[in-house]
Amino acid sequence: MSPPKYKRIMLKLSGEALMGDHQYGIDRQMLECIVTEIAQVAALGLEIGVVIGGGNIFRGLAPGAAGMDRATADYMGMLATIMNALALQDAMRQRGINARVQSALSIEQVCETYIRGKAIRHLEEGKIVIFAAGTGNPFFTTDTAAALRGSEIGAEIVLKATKVDGVYTADPKTHSDATRYQRLSFDEAIGKHLKVMDATAFALCRDQKLPITVFSIYKPGAMLRIVMGEDEGTYVYA
Repeated sequence: MSPPKYKRIMLKLSGEALMGDHQYGIDRQMLECIVTEIAQVAALGLEIGVVIGGGNIFRGLAPGAAGMDRATADYMGMLATIMNALALQDAMRQRGINARVQSALSIEQVCETYIRGKAIRHLEEGKIVIFAAGTGNPFFTTDTAAALRGSEIGAEIVLKATKVDGVYTADPKTHSDATRYQRLSFDEAIGKHLKVMDATAFALCRDQKLPITVFSIYKPGAMLRIVMGEDEGTYVYA
């Protein structure tokens, strides 16, 4: 078998990916499926960082957050990502995968505080590092956290896991003639107003020449095919 195309990757998982068919919260079966996909890639010896969102938890709190100060609501969202990160770490532990959670907010009794050098050392030791609490600042999304942490740890690519298997010319749910882009440049994505990531994250990846592949986390083996260099998802490059 040919060697993997990458040595170190950053996986961006939305909190919604953990919900399965539920309205909010964590679907244990879905969590285990995601861990299976990650385990297939880890078995190749890749160094893997993960940034996870908190929408599956914060969605349930959203009605209570209506009218709340934006910064306060964002900090609540950061706490939700820590809960998801701990759940993901525990599921990995039960599969025999060594993982560490590093949080941009200091909660020493629960997980490590983010330290770049320590995160890189964990990766070099073969541990998966789950980055929680976004960037640690309000007004920034977990997409931006993935771009930032990916740049900091020297990841070769950001794998953005979504519900669809790439970037399309139109919404495939409402346009039966929509086609998937196999490859896109950052400039093409901007010119065509394609929503790959939020603007801040997208600009950071473009400036750092950090490519992005958008793929479906619900498609078995998709992440493995990407790291092996096969046609999967949409590759966005500088």
